[in-house]
Amino acid sequence: MKWKLPAPRGFGWQMKTLESAETSFTVLPHGSYEACIEHGIIKGCTPEMIEWWFRHIGGDMEYQGHIYPRYLVWHPIDHIHWALVKTAPGGGARVGAQFRIVEAFNGNIKWLVDTIEEVVKLDHTGMRLRKQFLGLEVYSLEHQFIPHPQGTQYISRMQIGSETLLGRCFLNPFIHRFIMTETMTRAWLKHNIEEVGNFEYFLPALYEKEQYKKAKNQFSL
Repeated sequence: MKWKLPAPRGFGWQMKTLESAETSFTVLPHGSYEACIEHGIIKGCTPEMIEWWFRHIGGDMEYQGHIYPRYLVWHPIDHIHWALVKTAPGGGARVGAQFRIVEAFNGNIKWLVDTIEEVVKLDHTGMRLRKQFLGLEVYSLEHQFIPHPQGTQYISRMQIGSETLLGRCFLNPFIHRFIMTETMTRAWLKHNIEEVGNFEYFLPALYEKEQYKKAKNQFSL
């Protein structure tokens, strides 16, 4: 499918800058890329709220009087499409599920990512996604959710490539030339800082509304 960016959602947000977080980019011994972020505190958002979000990204929500796919609210420029392509063994977006993620870093369609990733961890302490090829893990994205008096301390680590002999000799050079270049990986740092920071604008109100609806439905039963 030939993807294109939807029209930017003019929410009027002041998204967080690259300088608002501590970041690093490292080439590991066998050539895979490691990108790390220690985000600023996500104010007003508890780890439980963030866990709930990743279990409920799908579907629509009302924001500023309009209905949008939730994924398009999360980043009003870069996000294109999200789908639950495989449910978890127990149902829903839990461990064992697969997410399809389509986005373009920094609103640049040349930096398009269209990937299907497996959820290998998702709870109130964090989440981890991975992608495998020939039995090797060639992509990993892990987020830690740490409680903070003002909300959540959020720490991210992404690894592109495999720290194996096959990774060093074949997979990593191919991935970094044709799939996820160093420039794209560095662009991801800014993208992720923005989307994580955006939680402050919409997640507390959405979570409260959904919890109220849940409680109301349970009461009506």
